[in-house]
Amino acid sequence: MNPMQRPKIDKVTINMCLGEGGQRLLNAEKIMGEIAGQRPVRTIASKAKTFGIKKGEPIGCKVTLRKKRAEDFLKQAFAIKDNKLYQHQFDEAGNFSFGIEEHTDFPDMQYDPEIGIFGMDVSVTLERPGYRISRRRAQQRKIPRSHRLTKEDAITFVKEEFGVEVI
Repeated sequence: MNPMQRPKIDKVTINMCLGEGGQRLLNAEKIMGEIAGQRPVRTIASKAKTFGIKKGEPIGCKVTLRKKRAEDFLKQAFAIKDNKLYQHQFDEAGNFSFGIEEHTDFPDMQYDPEIGIFGMDVSVTLERPGYRISRRRAQQRKIPRSHRLTKEDAITFVKEEFGVEVI
C-alpha cells in the first residue's frame, strides 16, 4: 500500500460529561488524569438548559491524546470492550466512537465509594497523511475525494492494527 494512503490515528478524545460541577467534577478530573496520563480540560455549558445548568458553567471534562499515548490508551480500551465494535459506531468519514461504562474496568483503578463510578465516551479521529492541507493557513485546500477515508477503510484499519472484531 502507498504510504500516503495508509490511515493513522489523528487523535483520541475522552469525554466525561457530568452535567454539574463541584466535588463530583473534581473527582472525575482526578480519575481521568490517572487513566489518560495527562491533565484534563473542563468543558463548559454553551447553552442554558432546563436542568438548572447555566451558560458558562463547567459540566464535564475531556482530554485529547495523540501519537503513542493514543495507541496505548486504545489498546486498553479495546481490551475492556472485549476487542469488539459495531459497524454503527463508525461514521462515513472514517471516525468511530464507543463508550466505557465504568472507570473501574481499567487496570489499577479501584472502586472508592466516596468517589463513585464514572463512565466515559471515547472518540477516535482517523486521517491519512496529507490531511494538513485542509487545516493550514496558507494555500488551504479541500481533501480530494480519492484521498478521504471511508467507513470501510476505518474498519479495515482497526481490524489490522488492533485486532478488533467489527460486528
